[in-house]
Amino acid sequence: MITQLTSSPPPIVELLPVPGARLYTETCGAGPLLVCIVGGNGDAEIFGRIAAALAGQFTVVTYDRRGFARSPIDNVIDDASRLAIDSDDAVRVIEHHGGGPAHVFGSSSGAIVGLDLITRAPRHVRTLVAHEPPIMTLLPDAERWLAGFDDVHAAYLASGAAAAMTAFHAHVGLPAMPAPPPGMVLPPPVAAMLARMPDNQGFWLEHELRSYPRFVPDLAALGVARGRLVLGVGRATGDGVLARPARALAALLAAPVAEFAGGHVGYATDPVEFAAQLAARLGASAASGPG
Repeated sequence: MITQLTSSPPPIVELLPVPGARLYTETCGAGPLLVCIVGGNGDAEIFGRIAAALAGQFTVVTYDRRGFARSPIDNVIDDASRLAIDSDDAVRVIEHHGGGPAHVFGSSSGAIVGLDLITRAPRHVRTLVAHEPPIMTLLPDAERWLAGFDDVHAAYLASGAAAAMTAFHAHVGLPAMPAPPPGMVLPPPVAAMLARMPDNQGFWLEHELRSYPRFVPDLAALGVARGRLVLGVGRATGDGVLARPARALAALLAAPVAEFAGGHVGYATDPVEFAAQLAARLGASAASGPG
């Protein structure tokens, strides 16, 4: 049982070569492989506390998705095939760490990558926990939400990332990230992540904001994988729009919905409780078999 965060050895850091890019990865712990796919901030550091909490039970691999600050790309980004490339990157991360099948936890855009991954490369995935994937195509009022994302992108082009993020938070009902109190000394990894954030936000706004919510899941393939799939929502998200696609997909697949601590980034705000819930879900799924 996970009861607290404890100090642990620093993660093993690698820069993994993949076609057209290099992926910044961090690995810690021992046990079954758990690969965490980050959302729209693209930065593995947001998983730092949950990775530490899970390291006693799993080999936890986190990574910056390609194009974000620490995972440089070698050529022009092909937005039309970006999701498929993200899925292929996840396969290569799993293969680099023994080939799997791996437990996979995906958050937000990372959950969309996970859903694409389990349909494209099912043998690499032991269990997928997809936490609040913003698949707006599943909602009856999809056009409203997608048009709002287009407006956020227009705000980015006109006024920059900060203004666009304010518009985005208002559109989906997320609170803005509070600034650290004056004089507060942040842990160096957190301070470094915040320094990378403007670049990461700009990349996400330019290359992902409009396309990933327009993802159309392969329901037939996901139905085959249903026994290895858990759709997660944040307890604090409630009935907010960021929880609605997971509930809609669960209804279509007759799959379970798991409630986790916190909201859209509960793994960062409530890491101990979230880690315990995630470990329990992975253990239950592994015990039940592929289904």
